[in-house]
Parts: sequence; structure tokens; C-alpha cells
Amino acid sequence: MSVDSSGVKSQVGLFVTCLVDLQRPSVGFAAIKLLELAGCDVDVPATQTCCGQPAFNNGDFDSAAALARQTIAALEDYDYVVAPSGSCAGTLKCHYPKLLADDPDWAARAATFADKVHELMSFLVDVRGLQPTALNAQFNANATYHDSCSSLREMGVKEQPRTLLQGVAGLEVVEMEDTEVCCGFGGTFCVKYPEISARIGSDKLSNAKATGADVLLGGDLGCLLNLSGRARREGTDLRVFHTAEVLAGMAERGIGEEIE
Repeated sequence: MSVDSSGVKSQVGLFVTCLVDLQRPSVGFAAIKLLELAGCDVDVPATQTCCGQPAFNNGDFDSAAALARQTIAALEDYDYVVAPSGSCAGTLKCHYPKLLADDPDWAARAATFADKVHELMSFLVDVRGLQPTALNAQFNANATYHDSCSSLREMGVKEQPRTLLQGVAGLEVVEMEDTEVCCGFGGTFCVKYPEISARIGSDKLSNAKATGADVLLGGDLGCLLNLSGRARREGTDLRVFHTAEVLAGMAERGIGEEIE
């Protein structure tokens, strides 16, 4: 079993997320590859389901709390819980303790669980100290990076993916204007306010194209699915990938290209 520099065993429970499982499994496989490269033993519990974020965001707190209990039970025995999504990780880390704060059987478990939760890029850099030189990945492209709201504001993810991307041979990352502005997805926001969502997404794509990049990267599949779909509807030839896919050398067909 792998250990870190202090000799402590490092067992990671990977929270795959619904979108990765159903829409882009390659992100999950890329996450496993990167975690193993960082010296972790990785397990993917079969009992995990949705994190409860859609229910939570729409005020169905009972359903969200039920999913929180199920997720905690599935993953609380690992040393770390890692998700390749800032929004799901933010739900596990920031909202579970609030959801279960008044439940005497779960409040303490939720708080302990939250302390173990990390977004993938942050975990690789901040916890495991993975160096860009260890990646041995190549991806010939000019890319720009989208900072998703939850990753940035709830999980503190900003420089970590950019640091690791420096280790990808052939890749140049150029920052776009307003990179920290929402992509327009916002979970059910895009359903409730489709016109506003579409305009925000179009503005984001315009900023990405203005950099001269041919690839758009990010760490939240919800954002990336939204932007990929918007790009296809607008006839934009911008290719979209999850950062983990590029770092793991598993970036072949971009998001949305699978259906062509």
C-alpha cells in the first residue's frame, strides 16, 4: 500500500460524480491515473450516487440530506475523499455539515467527513505535492482555462490546475478575460433562466476565442458540458476537455465530439 513522505497510508475514496459517470467516464479514469501517480491507493465505492446538489439548490433539503447520509456512509472510512468537480466537492465539504447540523446521529460525522474532502487539482498539488515534471504528458494545443464558480469560491482552486498544466509538453495556456466569471450553467439556473444563461455562455466563449486558443479547459464537467454545447450551437470550433484528461494524457476526443 502506498504511503506519503511521513509514512502515513494514503487511501483515497474517489467520488466520481453523476455527470462523469453518465456523460464523461474518461474524466474518472483520468482522475484515478493522476491519483495513483501521486502515490495514492484509489477506491471507487459502488454505493455512491448523486451528491445531492440539485436537490439542495432547489430547496429539497430532505432529499439532499438523505443523499448526504448515503455519501458519507460510503466514503467516510477513507483517509481522503476526492472529486474531479469543484461543485460536487463544495457540496460535500461546505453544505453537508449545514444540512446535517441538527441531526444528532450525523452532525459530527458530517463535520469529520467534510475535513477529508478535496477537489482533485487542489488535492494533487496542495496535499500530495505532485510536481508538473512528474506528469510525462503531451498535448499540442493553445488552450485557455475557465475557473468554475464552485471550484474557485468554495474550494479555493485557482493556481493548482495552472501549475500542473505547465508540465504538459506542447501545451500553451493563455488567460482569457473574465476567466472567473460564471459560464452560465449554474445547475438549474440554465433551466430557469435560459436566455440569461445562453448570453453568459456566449460571452464566455467569445472571451475564450479572443485568446486565439483552440482548446478550452476546466475542472467542472457541468461547466464544460454547457460550454461545449453552446460552442456547437454557435458553430465554434473550440475543443473542450476536463483538465484531468489532459494531465493524464487521455485527451483524445473533446467533450461533445463523441456524438459526431
